[in-house]
Amino acid sequence: MDPDIPLCTEQSIVCTINGTQVEARVPVRQNLVDFLRENLGLTGSHVGCEHGVCGACTLRVNDRAVRGCLMLAVQADGARIETIEGLSASGEITELQQAFITHNALQCGFCTPGMLIMAAEILSTSEVKTREQIRTALSGNYCRCTGYQAIVDAVEFILKHRDT
Repeated sequence: MDPDIPLCTEQSIVCTINGTQVEARVPVRQNLVDFLRENLGLTGSHVGCEHGVCGACTLRVNDRAVRGCLMLAVQADGARIETIEGLSASGEITELQQAFITHNALQCGFCTPGMLIMAAEILSTSEVKTREQIRTALSGNYCRCTGYQAIVDAVEFILKHRDT
């Protein structure tokens, strides 16, 4: 390593989070979900496996569900990020939240934010229509409590009532 080349340990970013522009200096190795939780107090998305496997850290970045533990905060420069707090506050997922409550699709709540974000993405497309397709679409999100049946029931309920 050349001693005359300074190490870059922080970088400035500007992004829009839940409709609000945010400017910050972030460590170049900090992941996005840790930035949101630690720097902004947006603790709805959870850090689970830290390998992108469990889905607890799921966020929406530029209208796509992503794993917040696999994306660096510096990669979010210029991005539009929506967290579970923003989706809830906007009312976008109110119907889905009610379906989760009605169908007992949440228990401990750890996976719920990621499941809701993935379910909202499922509902935003016309590609998913069957229980098997719902299961496949949600398969990247782990739930240790419900066994998925109630979660699939809740998403299917919304799909069926939107088609009528």
